[in-house]
Amino acid sequence: MKYIFVTGGVVSSLGKGLAAAALGTLLEHRGLKVVLQKFDPYLNVDPGTMNPFQHGEVYVLNDGAETDLDLGHYERFTNCVLTRSNNSTSGQIYETVLAKERRGDYLGKTVQVIPHVTDEIKSRIYKLEKEQPADVLITEIGGTTGDIEGLPFLEAIRQFTHEVGAENVLFMHVTLVPFLKAAGELKTKPTQQSIAKLREIGIQPQVLICRCEHPLEEDVRQKLSLFCNVPLNAVIEARDVDNTIYEMPLVLQKEKLDETVCKILNLKTPQPDTTDWQRFVKRIVSPKKRVKIAVVGKYIDLQDAYKSIYESITHAAASHDCGIDLERVDAQEIESEGAEKFLKHSAGVVVPGGFGDRGVEGKIAAARFAREQGVPYLGLCLGMQVATIEFARHVCGFEGANSTEFDLETPHPVICLLEEQREVTNKGASMRLGTWPTVIRDGTLARQVYGTNEIFERHRHRYEFNMCYHDQFISNGFVIGGTSPDGTLVELIELRNHPWFLACQFHPEFKSKPNQPHPMFRGFIGASLAHLS
Repeated sequence: MKYIFVTGGVVSSLGKGLAAAALGTLLEHRGLKVVLQKFDPYLNVDPGTMNPFQHGEVYVLNDGAETDLDLGHYERFTNCVLTRSNNSTSGQIYETVLAKERRGDYLGKTVQVIPHVTDEIKSRIYKLEKEQPADVLITEIGGTTGDIEGLPFLEAIRQFTHEVGAENVLFMHVTLVPFLKAAGELKTKPTQQSIAKLREIGIQPQVLICRCEHPLEEDVRQKLSLFCNVPLNAVIEARDVDNTIYEMPLVLQKEKLDETVCKILNLKTPQPDTTDWQRFVKRIVSPKKRVKIAVVGKYIDLQDAYKSIYESITHAAASHDCGIDLERVDAQEIESEGAEKFLKHSAGVVVPGGFGDRGVEGKIAAARFAREQGVPYLGLCLGMQVATIEFARHVCGFEGANSTEFDLETPHPVICLLEEQREVTNKGASMRLGTWPTVIRDGTLARQVYGTNEIFERHRHRYEFNMCYHDQFISNGFVIGGTSPDGTLVELIELRNHPWFLACQFHPEFKSKPNQPHPMFRGFIGASLAHLS
């Protein structure tokens, strides 16, 4: 196995995860099997309890691991199907080390960052190598070079190089080359300082990925090559892409990143054929038609909070050769100004998941607008629950109907706590998580969309449809399209007299890929296009 370690410098949010994923795409197109991994320096055990405004979305894997959103990039850009072994945080590392110390595994030794913490970090790489054999393992180190919390990870990968041989390891550093308007030129000094920090630790990058807003001219490349001790052909320009993140593999291929990586690691591969990827990107950049889709959420101000949903919409639209005009609607604004103002020009409405009661009434109003106006509706997790609450109040006549998450005293708890959640007190990793089967009823919209009667989707929730209200809902035109195999949990709902209204308890956005759009999103975009005509 060959190992590529991706570090970042100068500032955060440079797109290390995107660079790692794009490289994975290119190597796969060369016929190599690739697996990706991320180390996050924060002390949280996982991002499951972190605020979406601060951290972005929590990306859920098949095995129920709550992980960083970069793992979403990994799965979307490559053929990887990841597990909890593909994401480790400082919190997990220290938790394991301390548990070993309590058991006496260290035989009375003083437990230290070196060797105990660094050994645990390295063990995660070796473990993944055994669990998911591949030609190339790409490991992203979160954070920014120079951060104190990232030092154990950098020391661990320095040691790791000596253990597996330097000829099998490549260090790729993602850096910022800023343009100073007053000077009228790109500045290399921040990158030089970042590389100097890495070299102090004992790491010399062989490839530089230079994020910049202006072209990386030859003299700037030569300066970076000279002062950062990197070959000129390994100084890679990564200018901001104009239209879509899916251009990034093509941008990096044009810079011959994959060719350079293969030469350094002595990987003999055929030339890549990226025709399929180019076709996908072309459909995003130059679509034959456009459609306006409203996403009604409570974390709208942060792009990354609904990252997988936006990407899934993009995948589905491309499959219809359609562009998306995305209308991000704050649910709280609907509460104060009404749904019609924000949704009347949209061809489809998406209501995503979320926690807490802020903005819930706005989401309920959005579901009502879509139901009454015959606008295609896609509800995801909480989006299914608010559609249920709305139907209970305005069709079934259950005044005050609500979820017990938002109102413990509601006279009609049409959404209530999962039975297995009643005794749970810890917040972290305690929800219904991971992949669960759903049985789909024949003759439903869901059956038409999926084309099969059994599916497997990823979940992350605590509350469910209250089956005590089953008969009243059904008699009023509510359709339960899919349930758990034992029939006790409602997983899919739809409406009998509506052009296209589908909502699910799970998160289909976690299984959509560029050239394999998720059926629910693909069906929703198709219905939205039909609504326009």
